[in-house]
Amino acid sequence: MSRSKKKPADSPDDALPKAVGHRLSLYLRELQRLLSDGQETTSSGRLGQLLGISDAQVRKDLTYFGHFGYPGVGYRCDELIDAIRRILGTDHRWKVAMIGVGNLGRALLGYRGFAQQSFDLAAAFDVDQSLVGRPIDEVMVYHLDSLDETVRRLRIKLAMIAVPATAAQEVADRLVSTGIEGVVNFAPVTIQLPEGVSLIGVDLAIEMEQLTFAALNRLREDRSATDGD
Repeated sequence: MSRSKKKPADSPDDALPKAVGHRLSLYLRELQRLLSDGQETTSSGRLGQLLGISDAQVRKDLTYFGHFGYPGVGYRCDELIDAIRRILGTDHRWKVAMIGVGNLGRALLGYRGFAQQSFDLAAAFDVDQSLVGRPIDEVMVYHLDSLDETVRRLRIKLAMIAVPATAAQEVADRLVSTGIEGVVNFAPVTIQLPEGVSLIGVDLAIEMEQLTFAALNRLREDRSATDGD
């Protein structure tokens, strides 16, 4: 694979757009799917077509990190998969804690895709004594009071919060005190974390609202086009 030196985002002016990181994950999934289907090579045009973006956008995203591919061949799927995994940091395993094992937490504990992408659910936490001390989908449930000791002992670096909105900030603060490095928040509330701790918020209701907004906009555009005829 032809490569250039990596171009890390060393200053605010060089900071990568967040959308680039998101698209890297999408490229990775498509490359993994292509490889599992027996396709050893692909192109920026093919990746762009699969994701509904231009081939120029694919190339631009990848050139933030170097030059990949071969003239006349395109990208070798296995090599580009390895490169993207290194960029995303998933070329090694990450231990993850699940905070809250209600309906959503249980569903997430049962999701096998985490392990396939290098994330190991190492422990779950709740305040319900009837759940504590037994495994759910092979993940042991601990009482929230043991959060600090367990996270440090198991060397957990990431966490997912799936607790009621009223408890989310307190849980986040407790996670920060353990030295956790990143949090995915599924609680339907905005939480605050100190600089240096990464945060991703996932509000499923907001995502549905974006769907209805997009659908209504299409209807408005169709009506405007019809009225203009």
